[in-house]
Amino acid sequence: MKWKLTTRFLLSVLSIVIIVIFVNTAILIGFFIFQQFSNYYDSAYSEERYVRDFQQYIDINNGTPSVSKEGLQQLHQRNAWIQLLDDKGQVVDAHFAPEKALSHYAPIDLIQVYKYKEFDGDTTVYVGSKDSISYLIGIKGSGISRYVFHISGSSALQFIGKFGLLIVIADLLVATLVGWLFGRTLTKPLYAMIERIRHLKNHEHVTNKVLGGVYKPVFENLNEVSRELTAHEQERKRLEIMREEWISNVSHDMKTPLASIRGYAELLNDGKSTPYEQTEYAQIIEKQSLHMQDLLDDLNLTMRLRHQQLPLSLTEVNMVQFIREIVIDTLNTPQYEQANIEFNASKEDIKHHIDEHFMRRAVMNFLHNALLHNPFDVAVNIHVDDHSITISDNGSGISAEDLEHIFERYYRGTNTEQTLGTGLGTAIARDIIEAHGGIVTITSEEQQGTTVSIQLPVEKKE
Repeated sequence: MKWKLTTRFLLSVLSIVIIVIFVNTAILIGFFIFQQFSNYYDSAYSEERYVRDFQQYIDINNGTPSVSKEGLQQLHQRNAWIQLLDDKGQVVDAHFAPEKALSHYAPIDLIQVYKYKEFDGDTTVYVGSKDSISYLIGIKGSGISRYVFHISGSSALQFIGKFGLLIVIADLLVATLVGWLFGRTLTKPLYAMIERIRHLKNHEHVTNKVLGGVYKPVFENLNEVSRELTAHEQERKRLEIMREEWISNVSHDMKTPLASIRGYAELLNDGKSTPYEQTEYAQIIEKQSLHMQDLLDDLNLTMRLRHQQLPLSLTEVNMVQFIREIVIDTLNTPQYEQANIEFNASKEDIKHHIDEHFMRRAVMNFLHNALLHNPFDVAVNIHVDDHSITISDNGSGISAEDLEHIFERYYRGTNTEQTLGTGLGTAIARDIIEAHGGIVTITSEEQQGTTVSIQLPVEKKE
């Protein structure tokens, strides 16, 4: 393709050069001939007319010619000389004539003098007549030259043909070299452009170096198109992975509650259950269906958080008051009314922009984990600082092995006795904090307790 483009361009250049050569040559020759003949005839006609009109200054008395005083002045101004001849060619009078001028002119001498510059190379001789008197006027420095050409038609054509052929060959060689160099410069970016479009067609989205010159905006736009297509392709793949992961997670998470619902439904359907058992089975089915609803909600939330598709409704909140309310709500829950929770803050007014609904869920998850997965008399301390929330307990702690997997979905540590929940709580809480621009770290030692540190982002002052 590259050589094809270069060849086409080169042929176009050569065609144009050939046409230009012939047209310019014809115009040049025509202009030169016109100019030469125009100048020659203008000057020659002027001097010829001067010589013909000079007879007015010649007086003939009794067959003897003479030049008037005004005529002599004219000759002097023209830097010219004159010889007057009788009908036999004898010079009867002369003025300013050169020494080597003849005193008698035969007809052949007149032809020789008129046709060729017999006196010197700078003098042109003209012939005139009045009555029976002939006269020769030589004008020095007139700029008019007479040449005699003897041309053979066939030889001239051969010479012109050979000379023209050499010119055409030389011009074509030069044009070929220049056209090839210029063609490479022009077709190289065109070829690169075609290759880039082919890559885009084949979904090969690469950003190449931008070439300079007139095609620079084109390559910049192609790079921009490539970047946009790459982004769209990545988004498509991400959505495809998200869809497949969603289907896989839903299938995995629904198997256990569905199996339980199906089993108890079969027991209800066999007609052998007592009213008490039927009530118990119905309650289990309802519990499992609610568990499925929680699974779907948590799974949808964790997928949206993971793919950064959760819209947060941020408002300015006093974190001290916000965490205090969470602690009070927890203590007001019958399950945790006897819990030992201590709350303190470095100051009473610490404001951050958060989504209250999701941040409440994240903090409550870490707080409830500290209460659920430790002995009933565990002491939990919550401390709020300018940019951090710390939840620590003196419970049984977490093993190093479990700590490595603490944020994995469905992972339950060896010290976890409670099996309620969806197994997504810790992962969701971590994703919520990170969606706010924060960081969660958990440190723990067995029999020494656990500390959850939530680092909130430093907000820019307007």
